Amino acid sequence: MQASPELIIGSLIGLLGSALYGLSVVVYRSQSDEIRPIAISSIKMWVALPFMIIVVFIFPGLDSVFLPLVTIAILGISVILGAVIGDTIYLWSQERIGVSYAFPIAMSFPIMTYFLTVVFLGEPPILSRLAGAIIAVIGVILISNEQNSDQVQTEGNEEETSHRRLDLWGIAGALLTAVLYAIGTTLLQVGIEGVDPISGSFVRIVIGSIAFVPMFAVAKYQGMTWPTRKATTRVIIAGFFGMALGSLLYVSAVAMVGAAIMSVIASVAPLFAIPVSVFVLKEKFTPLAMVGVFLILTGIVLVVMGF
Repeated sequence: MQASPELIIGSLIGLLGSALYGLSVVVYRSQSDEIRPIAISSIKMWVALPFMIIVVFIFPGLDSVFLPLVTIAILGISVILGAVIGDTIYLWSQERIGVSYAFPIAMSFPIMTYFLTVVFLGEPPILSRLAGAIIAVIGVILISNEQNSDQVQTEGNEEETSHRRLDLWGIAGALLTAVLYAIGTTLLQVGIEGVDPISGSFVRIVIGSIAFVPMFAVAKYQGMTWPTRKATTRVIIAGFFGMALGSLLYVSAVAMVGAAIMSVIASVAPLFAIPVSVFVLKEKFTPLAMVGVFLILTGIVLVVMGF
């Protein structure tokens, strides 16, 4: 199967969105001592809301957001499962077993997405795309483990580290995250069909913003401290590029290339974070991480080309 111009353009749009998201994650990580994860998730969603309001007014117009209730429901469920519930469960899982274990498990969602699109959406079962998804996921795992190896060494004594690794609830949370990401991405492909990507993004951001209000309030009630002004400013800037622009590009790419391909492209965000992580955060870039980069690139080619 030869890649069409639309497929190539959609993949490039998806890669740009993934790059923005990957770079924003580096900023979030650098501010982790001054702002809680739930605050980061909430702020970046709320930053995207006014941006999407302006964009929808300028381009398709306000009338374009009056979509059928079924479409709104599907788009809403897709963002609730992925960006709200999925991200929250992932953060909970990460606290229990550490990012070195939670992230690779959660990022296995492209493989699940492939099977969901084949079984429920009637996508052709192109084995090279499945192979590409698996290869890309392995590459992400290698990069993630190498970038976060220091964390495992500093989590505490050997007994505590072993306990975190064997935390079945934490592992189950990471697996559930992968399932929610896969279902959310698949539903997005269904909901965005025949819908302007800007309008679809607007609906998702509005529903996501509303959902985070009670979550933020509960976290604050339970004792979450207010983030510092410096951390808030940096998260706002990163959120604009990572969530506002990144989400719009993500939805546009799903509309053009489908959930299976975009899920692989979205999962390789760590690849774009490497240069900043190495030069700004002074993280190591090992030969094994280079193998991970090669596997990711190989996986993307297989998924996009679909030989």
